[in-house]
Amino acid sequence: MSDKFYSVEEAKRVLERYCAYQDRCHKEVEEKLRKMRMIPEAIEVILLHLMEHNFLNEERFAQSFARGKFRIKKWGKQRITRELKMRDISAYNIKTALKEIEEKEYIKTVYEIAEKKNESIKDTDIYKVKQKLFSYLQYRGYEIDLIYQVINDVTSE
Repeated sequence: MSDKFYSVEEAKRVLERYCAYQDRCHKEVEEKLRKMRMIPEAIEVILLHLMEHNFLNEERFAQSFARGKFRIKKWGKQRITRELKMRDISAYNIKTALKEIEEKEYIKTVYEIAEKKNESIKDTDIYKVKQKLFSYLQYRGYEIDLIYQVINDVTSE
């Protein structure tokens, strides 16, 4: 950030635009305010203002984060949970966010990415294929019991 100094009102406007552009979590907003060299008291006032005017809403952030990472990056619930925890999102908001992912769509997606990955694996050893599929799906954040079920279905064809 530059050497510019912001008044509380200027910082409020800057952060309103920042939050209006895309949902943010409290941690991101606090970091931005610290980079703007705002004092802790000002940070508190600005955060309160953003929450009161619905620019900052942790539950809404968590829900849109979960929807986006699942639909676009095809992440599993465990990876989404881990990423939300890293952003200091509460357990309640994480649980609410995961409800945004429809179970049918979730299962369909894990099968689609497993089949696509299976086709791209050049190995002929079935154990190595299963191992690669397992690692891939686990990295994506899918649950272990679901991974085993999917691997058995996808590789037994």
